[in-house]
Amino acid sequence: MSLILYFSRFALILSHFLVHKMISIQNLKVEFSARPLFDNINYVINKNDRIALVGKNGAGKSTMLKIIAGLQIPTGGSVSKPSDVTIGYLPQQMRLVDNCTLREEAAKAFDHIKELDREIDAINKEIAERTDYESDDYQALLERLSEKTDLRAMMQSENYEAELEKTLIGLGFERSDFDRPTSEFSGGWRMRVEIAKLLLQRPDVLLLDEPTNHLDIESIQWLEDFLKTRRGALLLVSHDRAFIDNVTTRTIEISLGKIYDYQVNYSHFVELRKERLEQQRRAYDNQQKMIQDTEEFIEKFRYKATKAVQVQSRIKQLAKVERIEIDEVDNTHLRLKFPPAPRSGDYPIIAEDVKKNYGDLNVFSNVSFTIKRGEKVAFVGKNGAGKSTLVKCIMNEIPFNGSLQIGHNVKIGYFAQNQAQLLNEDITVFDTIDYEAVGYIRSRINDLLGAFMFGGEASEKKVKVLSGGEKARLAMLKLLLQPVNLLILDEPTNHLDMRTKDILKSAIADFDGTVIVVSHDRDFLDGLVSKVYEFGNHRVREHLCGIYEFLEKKKIQSLQQLEIKEKIAAPQQERIMTASKLSYQEKKEHEREVRRAEKRVKTLEQQIADTEAAIAEIEEQLSQGNATDPEIYSRHEQLNHQLEEIMAQWEEASEALELIAERT
Repeated sequence: MSLILYFSRFALILSHFLVHKMISIQNLKVEFSARPLFDNINYVINKNDRIALVGKNGAGKSTMLKIIAGLQIPTGGSVSKPSDVTIGYLPQQMRLVDNCTLREEAAKAFDHIKELDREIDAINKEIAERTDYESDDYQALLERLSEKTDLRAMMQSENYEAELEKTLIGLGFERSDFDRPTSEFSGGWRMRVEIAKLLLQRPDVLLLDEPTNHLDIESIQWLEDFLKTRRGALLLVSHDRAFIDNVTTRTIEISLGKIYDYQVNYSHFVELRKERLEQQRRAYDNQQKMIQDTEEFIEKFRYKATKAVQVQSRIKQLAKVERIEIDEVDNTHLRLKFPPAPRSGDYPIIAEDVKKNYGDLNVFSNVSFTIKRGEKVAFVGKNGAGKSTLVKCIMNEIPFNGSLQIGHNVKIGYFAQNQAQLLNEDITVFDTIDYEAVGYIRSRINDLLGAFMFGGEASEKKVKVLSGGEKARLAMLKLLLQPVNLLILDEPTNHLDMRTKDILKSAIADFDGTVIVVSHDRDFLDGLVSKVYEFGNHRVREHLCGIYEFLEKKKIQSLQQLEIKEKIAAPQQERIMTASKLSYQEKKEHEREVRRAEKRVKTLEQQIADTEAAIAEIEEQLSQGNATDPEIYSRHEQLNHQLEEIMAQWEEASEALELIAERT
């Protein structure tokens, strides 16, 4: 290898190491209509940071992601990043094109790799045809080949098909969906295709804006596991507290044009934020007292000649004071109470052998359950499994087979995902709530509107100018003021921030009627429901527990496990022998098989830990400039390849262990 070629490869590997080092946001300013959104913001995104970007609606979270993605130009300041860094961005809304199958659309994620492979093939072909081995052009061709080959090795995506299928299944698609046109899928499912493409591209920095809005509870858990083990930086905006708590380790809050950077997850941040606000409040109160005392002194002695010097001094002093601003009003203390629920019969809903088909498609069958007065239950499961369909059956909006009895004196308050379309668009936000509010709540309408992000001038907006999300929030607030005794809420938290969700959750917890919640938000359901109805495999199964007990019971760590369990739950379950029916010899053999599988998993876990430690040691040397042996870069690359292989083996071994354990 020529010296030039050697140093070229050395420089490429070094540049790749530096690419993953950081993105620097410097003196960032953004103004809208002369109103500052960001004011001289500075922070750094390190190569393996997993950051939750939080703040009230309108604080600028989505704007921040767009600026980092290069889709929006700031008023001032800069975003510095290495030229070769790759950034993947998932907006809340996007335009979707439907002109191919699901598999073909997802495979577009590998277009850049396929193009690189074509370049490498073309260079190899040209090298094979040339004989001017000593010429500068030939050496330049070798260098190009080396660069492209190294870059291709870094992408580590040889098995496109396996990666594609694993990702699509993880996000909830079935294998039978792969060759269906994307035009057949709903908007939420097409959004999942975009998530899949983004994850398959493996960008160095991943920017996700509310990625869980279109996912069901199982797919959220799959995405959670994926992001926790993914290498590279992540900047995440989400109102799903459980999701960001489990995925992120650093929290950046945007508030009043400034940022507050905490090297902790969201739950810990909430506690530290309380301390910061208390300190801020004390500093604000002290400053206000100082300003008041100074103004009183100026007013008292303004016209006394003997005090002219002191008065002028105080005026100048007051002009120089940098006024302390208090962060947005915290409405979490606001407790919204439902009107007293009229007493209903003991059993608001009794279902017997309910079945629903759409043509030849069976959504569910043999559904039987009883919901007692005062119970709060959750409907969970994959999108398309029939949760909203059963709700529509209860509301008698669609025909079905079987019996659904609504109990005596049951008054239903129903929040559908399209509830916003039923609002009167010709009146204001304030009037919408004013017409519904009764009793003590009438005196707190402004507080209530503020808690649901309609404070100040927003309350005077006409409903017709609101966004879809704003209309959904208003429809939810309107429902909460109606005297009902059975609440049915279909995905109520999709457009609520975390503080508003806390208010809603508290109100539902205190509600003395019956509640059915269709939701994928684990944190919202936690402590709220005491019974879970699981939809899947054309059935509805009852679990007498809370949401986290249900998830622990299901042992859902990945969608593959869920699929295994659903297969076992299918009719062929009757043909599977349980451990209690096994012979003594069969039990012993099964126990040995489990021990072997567990040992294999533990061995691979130790290999992963050892390899990661070796990589960390090399990276420490590189960061401190102590590396003198050029081979260290080759060793670093080799260890990363080795880690990928061991991780793949570990996944296979873990799935094998789960399959074996299922036979107990």
